[in-house]
Amino acid sequence: MSTSPLADPARRLERPEVERYARHLLLPQVGMEGQERLASARVLVVGAGGLGSPALLYLAAAGVGTIGVVDADVVETSNLQRQVVHRDADVGRPKTSSAADAVARVNPHVRVVEHAVRLDSSTALEVLGGYDVVLDGTDNFPTRYLVNDACALLGIPHVWGSVYRFDGQVSVWWAGHGPCYRCVFPEPPPPGAVPSCAEGGVLGVLCAAIGSVQVTETLKLLLGVGDPLIGRLLVHDALAMTWGEVPVRRDPGCAVCGDAPTVTRETGLVDYDAFCGLPPAGAVAAPSVPLVSATELADSLAGLDAPVLVDVRGEDERAIVSIPGAVAIPLEEFRDGRAFRRPDLGILDLPVVVHCKSGARSAEATRLLLARGYDDVRSLDGGVLAWVRDVDPSLPGY
Repeated sequence: MSTSPLADPARRLERPEVERYARHLLLPQVGMEGQERLASARVLVVGAGGLGSPALLYLAAAGVGTIGVVDADVVETSNLQRQVVHRDADVGRPKTSSAADAVARVNPHVRVVEHAVRLDSSTALEVLGGYDVVLDGTDNFPTRYLVNDACALLGIPHVWGSVYRFDGQVSVWWAGHGPCYRCVFPEPPPPGAVPSCAEGGVLGVLCAAIGSVQVTETLKLLLGVGDPLIGRLLVHDALAMTWGEVPVRRDPGCAVCGDAPTVTRETGLVDYDAFCGLPPAGAVAAPSVPLVSATELADSLAGLDAPVLVDVRGEDERAIVSIPGAVAIPLEEFRDGRAFRRPDLGILDLPVVVHCKSGARSAEATRLLLARGYDDVRSLDGGVLAWVRDVDPSLPGY
């Protein structure tokens, strides 16, 4: 289905711009008028990470006049494998600042608006409301649902992408024209059920493949050309190098764009951390399992009554960095019960410390151990990253 252009020409291109965009001007679907539409367009990129990085560069190269970027994080070394707007010198800088500099290097005719904030229910409508299209490059479920609901209430299309390991997905969600994200995914998965890229990894170049499709869809919407991915979910398998398509439909019972919505401008946006089963951002919750700090663990390992140290991460993560002496028992073995038949787990009265990367998976394993009768069990607070930070900084983080 074709749509009307979302951007109107507001000014004539200057000579340097005409020369810069000459290959666009030769396209009948773009031409001078279309390029002038792009020059007046406003696109918001949510997340200056794996998907946002190629999106920002190609939106800038295409001549989109105003590009907003939302991100509250700073650049980390582990980002550089896929987040191509950032460089080594940017480590520690706000991602919005690093991204703005990268866009300026690509195209000085483009204006960048930095939103160095964490979107929430109180700010999303105001931030998103000033843009023609929202390109969603987020990597967490609360923000995905927040962006979807805000766009649906504002009547703005949002171009969504997702990557994990070697797989990617893209669609255009636009309430009133087709389904929104909630129509297809009405409920978030339970916390921890879907591994993040930080836990499972992602092929860096996959972000370029999916991010470039997102930009293509964004430009089509701004220009009003072609057949956007409305009502279609594009699925990419990079290992098999296949692209597939799944039809998706509007849900009349959708909470935000259905026939009797419960999320409206009058009711306001909901608490998306709570909706996804997470504690509110910044909340200091009581620990659900007994914890031990990295320095306390180091002291106990050096003593006579050293605990059994259990690493619940996968083999690939352990190959990056491990705490010496840890017993490898993947979390899946705790979930299906195999772990409790292993002699290297120890006996019921022996202290056990469980760890993972940062603490979430070890907390789950600790709860399972406690349920099986292990009395002296603790989870390493902050995981192996805390060990690297506080005990052995010579080890690599990830």
